[in-house]
Amino acid sequence: MVDTTQSEAAPQKDEPRGCLFALSQPPLMIFLAVIGCLILMAALHDLLLL
Repeated sequence: MVDTTQSEAAPQKDEPRGCLFALSQPPLMIFLAVIGCLILMAALHDLLLL
């Protein structure tokens, strides 16, 4: 039988945070939205006006 104690089940506090935590930050999301809008506007300009 496996003995699972409370200390083993609790996550460590020094654990590195992953990519989803970085993407959830508002400044990064605003930056990515601006870059995405610029790329979208350039693509629409190429498709419709050139």
